Amino acid sequence: MRPQLSVSIRNYAQTAPADWRHVLDQARAAEDAGVDRVYVSDHVLFGGDLAAYGDPGSGGRAGGAQPTGPDGEWLEALTVMSALAAVTNRLLLGTNVLVAPLRPPVLLAKMAASLDALSHGRFELGVGVGWQQAEYAALGLDFGRRGALLDEQLAACKELWTAPVARYAGAHVDFEDVHMMPKPVRPGGVPVWIGGSARPVVARRLAAYGAGWLPWSTTPDTFAEAVGQMRELVEAQGASFDDVQVAYALPNRFTDDRGIDLEALFADVPSLVEQGATDFRTGLRVPHGYDEAYAMFSGLVGQFDEVIGRPVLSTN
Repeated sequence: MRPQLSVSIRNYAQTAPADWRHVLDQARAAEDAGVDRVYVSDHVLFGGDLAAYGDPGSGGRAGGAQPTGPDGEWLEALTVMSALAAVTNRLLLGTNVLVAPLRPPVLLAKMAASLDALSHGRFELGVGVGWQQAEYAALGLDFGRRGALLDEQLAACKELWTAPVARYAGAHVDFEDVHMMPKPVRPGGVPVWIGGSARPVVARRLAAYGAGWLPWSTTPDTFAEAVGQMRELVEAQGASFDDVQVAYALPNRFTDDRGIDLEALFADVPSLVEQGATDFRTGLRVPHGYDEAYAMFSGLVGQFDEVIGRPVLSTN
């Protein structure tokens, strides 16, 4: 698989923009410039205490800070995906990550299958359990059971996506002899990317359901070890790691005058590809206008193609 370049479309803002349609312009610009994939983030609401965002024990990232504060503007992720699907034709569309247990399992399966149909098989469902107890509490869900909720949700989705007549019995979701159409484009269902560190519980989900892995908080110095650990853990589950895509989150790199330092941004890509990375994701802030976004994306794609030695894609 050739390495891919993915960019973040920010479906959030610290304050309300005059018009949210810039996310559509950014997606069109990404497609036209030759970007492989765009992704969006997810939150339904926030409590007042956001400290857990920086606590890995709660599912956050060490040292991280939530980007908008509790009163930030956040568009619902799957709704945004539908809008992006309508204005693009080739671009892969993903969530990074959807706090999946916040949605009822059967409804999530239906929404993902619908997005898959509308996008002609371009939707990829990146999932995780999140970090915020207040979000679960507001939806009447047990934060302490979020891992179990996700496990049953993934099992129920796969059953609904693949079985002509679906049935599943679990502690949190239970249905029998139900029909859900349309089925996703691919026989195995919507591709699922699993977020998390190299731990047995994440490996179990990846072995059972994952098309891709979204590692937490890896660096060029720790990436190879993390991939090696995950490979061992997945293979211990009796599954192959060879066909699993692996994302790497590129840290932002800027010049002294705050321009994007393209060489520094992609400097570690060749070695990371050798270590198993297949998808490189950047969360750089994107200009709102189509022309400005296209210029930025074209620069990213050009440098990325040069670094990995892949042919330049036509943008016509």
